[in-house]
Amino acid sequence: MIVLLPLAVILCDQISKVIVRQNVESNARIALVDKYLTLTKVENNGAFLSLGNNLPRIFYVLLMIALPLIVVGFGIYYLLIKDNLSKLFTIGICLFAGGGIGNVIDRIFYGSVTDFLYFDFVIFHTGVVNIADIAVTTGLFVLIFDAYVNKNKRAPKIAE
Repeated sequence: MIVLLPLAVILCDQISKVIVRQNVESNARIALVDKYLTLTKVENNGAFLSLGNNLPRIFYVLLMIALPLIVVGFGIYYLLIKDNLSKLFTIGICLFAGGGIGNVIDRIFYGSVTDFLYFDFVIFHTGVVNIADIAVTTGLFVLIFDAYVNKNKRAPKIAE
């Protein structure tokens, strides 16, 4: 799972981005599910919500390429050296790693990240995202859920 899940995320992310780059015009708005899910194409030079898109190149490389690779590398290394991790924790890290690598691939080869999905959930809406972003966010929520579920298992027992 430590290899297959991140690889599946990377492949889905990169294939979806190739399809969008080849078939969707920039800033087009194509309703997929009424007004709730819209397909568009935006090239994001920064990170989440274009944060960091005006960084000098050296800082861009350090913060948008090197740092994510270091974090992902540490996450995968941690999974490989620890043998008592929960399945939820492992899944969370794998989703996070696959999504992180997917977006780093874009930054290295295209100089930007292709975003193409916009969700409108009536009471709130997202920015334009991609499969990698969804995997990173899902991985984060899985890690938070794992911490909540397993907090009682890790908490020291107090003698009565």
